Amino acid sequence: MKYPQFLIRHERLKRNWSQEGLCKDICTVSYLSKIEQGKAEPSAEILSLLFERLGVEWQSTGIYQELIENAWELLLSGHTRRFQKLCASPIWNKYLNSIYGLDALLLKTVSKDGAKPLPEAIEVCMDHRQLSIQRALQERFEEAIKLNPCSFIYLTAGNYRYWNGENTRAIELLQLAIQQAASEGRALNIMYSHYYIGSCYSNLLYFDAMNSHYKIARSLALDLGEYTILNSIDYNIASTRIELGQYTEALRYFEGCKEENLMNLHKLSICYEKTGQKAKAQAVLNRAFEIMKEKPDETWEKICRIVEIRLNNDNYLDCEEYGRVLVNCFKEMRAKMPVGFCIFHMPWMLEYLEHKRKYKQAYELLLAFPSYRQKAAFKGEL
Repeated sequence: MKYPQFLIRHERLKRNWSQEGLCKDICTVSYLSKIEQGKAEPSAEILSLLFERLGVEWQSTGIYQELIENAWELLLSGHTRRFQKLCASPIWNKYLNSIYGLDALLLKTVSKDGAKPLPEAIEVCMDHRQLSIQRALQERFEEAIKLNPCSFIYLTAGNYRYWNGENTRAIELLQLAIQQAASEGRALNIMYSHYYIGSCYSNLLYFDAMNSHYKIARSLALDLGEYTILNSIDYNIASTRIELGQYTEALRYFEGCKEENLMNLHKLSICYEKTGQKAKAQAVLNRAFEIMKEKPDETWEKICRIVEIRLNNDNYLDCEEYGRVLVNCFKEMRAKMPVGFCIFHMPWMLEYLEHKRKYKQAYELLLAFPSYRQKAAFKGEL
């Protein structure tokens, strides 16, 4: 079924109209029924009359094809900001009521943060390219890859696995994304793939492998003018140093950070804590709390409070508030945040559970985070 036929039925049912009421003096009821079932392809004239009666300003010409294809290319080649800007332009709504309406609707959906899949009923109208994006939005990535094994789909699938802590599978998918992007000539996808592979190795604490991929990503970012990724690379390297116990090296980065955000301030406070500079650590946390007065964030307030309690209580493991805040915060991170936040806080969770002799809970936590077990084994903690 083509999108115009689907849209006619959708708009008619939305208005609770009968087929007879819609098609009177335009076509027969039986012909409209065939149109709505995708068994008949109406002429441009009948389409125009049906949409006119529905009050839909239908664009029957193909003048939007070049713009739609440009949007597809921006999406699939990794030009995210340009893609989002195009889909957010006022003229984009005109594309929604055209023969390219399904492309326009799907692309506009993808361009939004927290994009959700389109209703399943519309899938009967989708071609392979459209359906692959729909499957990706549904997190059915293996199906998406079979439908359209392009670098963007491999990259999206690898990124999803990375955020969920499935680092080994993520690396496999991202390596395939690099190979495919090279054959497609999509340099940005190569850059992002190396970046996320580096981030996977960061999660696994494989410092040399992380640096190797970050070096390639950094070089490509400089060549392509994608400077925003450079800060993320430096942040991840410094955060990895914290997890490896290299606090002095990490401190050099976080002390030099020009951007004063909660993530940087939190890591800086830990560096000061671990190097015995408690007064500086508290001053940094105070600045974080000031930021949160202007823009409250309950989870980040707990994250910073955990550090503050440790700073001001040598016996923090026996502190009732510490245990309550730590456990509640960890639950919130599991529910709301990328898995890396949980992994970063696992040592303190396990330390607390072991101190309270809650060995079963500690064991269950280790089972729930296999990527942390890999890290711990690498560091010789298991």
